Amino acid sequence: MSKLIRRTLATTARTTAFVICVVSSASAIGQTATSETSTHDDSDLRQQVIELRALVGKLQARVDELEKHSQPQQAEATASGLVTVAQPQQSASQPPAANTRPASASSDFLHGTTINFLFDAYYEYNFNNPIGRVNLLRAYDVSSNAISLNQADLVIENAADPAKEKRFGLRLDFQYGQATQTLQGNPLNEPRPDIYRNIFQAYGTYVAPIGSGLTLDVGKFASSLGVEGNYTKDQMNYSRAYWFNFLPFYHMGLRANYKLNNVLALNYWLVNGTQQTEPFNGFKDQFFGLAIQPAKTITWNVNYYLGQEHPDVIFFPNGNVPPNLPTEQGLPFEPIVNAPSGKLHIFDTYATWNTTPKLTLALEGDYVVERLFTYSHPSMTAGGAAYARYQTSPKVAFAARAEYLSDRGGLFTGLTQALKETTFTTDYKLADGFLLRGEWRRDFSNRPFFLTSNLGIFKKEQNTSTLGMVWWFGDKQGTW
Repeated sequence: MSKLIRRTLATTARTTAFVICVVSSASAIGQTATSETSTHDDSDLRQQVIELRALVGKLQARVDELEKHSQPQQAEATASGLVTVAQPQQSASQPPAANTRPASASSDFLHGTTINFLFDAYYEYNFNNPIGRVNLLRAYDVSSNAISLNQADLVIENAADPAKEKRFGLRLDFQYGQATQTLQGNPLNEPRPDIYRNIFQAYGTYVAPIGSGLTLDVGKFASSLGVEGNYTKDQMNYSRAYWFNFLPFYHMGLRANYKLNNVLALNYWLVNGTQQTEPFNGFKDQFFGLAIQPAKTITWNVNYYLGQEHPDVIFFPNGNVPPNLPTEQGLPFEPIVNAPSGKLHIFDTYATWNTTPKLTLALEGDYVVERLFTYSHPSMTAGGAAYARYQTSPKVAFAARAEYLSDRGGLFTGLTQALKETTFTTDYKLADGFLLRGEWRRDFSNRPFFLTSNLGIFKKEQNTSTLGMVWWFGDKQGTW
């Protein structure tokens, strides 16, 4: 707003106030004159009041016109940074104003952002008393007879909200602890795992204005193959199933979702590979999925994944380097001659049914086929898992899981065998964001496979008892 307009508005306001006072005084004089003077004097006073009121009306119209013209100029000047809007000072006797937001949008950058924390620890005892206190075939609860840090997480999210014309979003998941080593500690999958080890997810979102909205995510994101996920608070059991451990944990690339209607949504990915932030070959894996919700209480996912999980280069992170090799950021590597190019096929489906507000059932089925070369005999893994959870009270819940995995060719364990496990879990919620989980689990196989206290001696089963403790807080609602 220009100085001239500000001065005009100020002068007009003062004039208006003065005229209003005169009108009020004139009205009072007029009333007094009615009782003390003649009819002729009364008529004069009435005429003066009418004229003054007309003048006030003109002045008010002028003020409104000046304010109307000044608003676009003020908005334009403020947007260009030429004007700083002064905030009225608050007296010490006045209470602070509620929900006051800064005038500048740049100072409100955290609006809509949730910052969330999770701490997950456990104590577990393996009755095989295994060498090195190692629980085989466990994704996260890998240590026996030890107070262990499963994971510590920081999740930052500013989600897209197309309903409010906000089409961009961002999510960052930082993770530390034993689960981190499981997710990204294997150099057979990740050529340079140390670079990305503590970044579980990092992706940007854009909702394109196509039909009902096409959601695009670019970056690193958790895999949706299999019913189980990363964060313990969102799972029915404390330990993870074989299928969670075997199926991919995460991917790096492009993810697209389009909701056709209230029942059916389509999913497509184009990614570097399974558990590969950086690819170790030139093939781009693809995922095709259907998300079906035939009723509010039922969700059903049908997925197919096509990949090529064989490297065409080998890195040398620990010495023994042949001479004259190229390097990537100082890390030497060499190409693999006649690298294998056999494909990986994953058929995965799972459904969840909230039969009542207290009872939830889930069922998963998987079939995985992989070849080393295109002409090789395939290795196959097949099976599934069944889940049930019953909430007896707001604080207490019970859950059970049973699963079967036929590992023909040793894709999962390196040994052809049939694996089974049963798990029983009790939840006790001490408070919002504080959960205790007690769990009994039995793993068993048709082959001696599980570690014992004697080197080279194996058992067909292992039994474990676990106490898990999970704390979390933050503004993110629902499943993380």
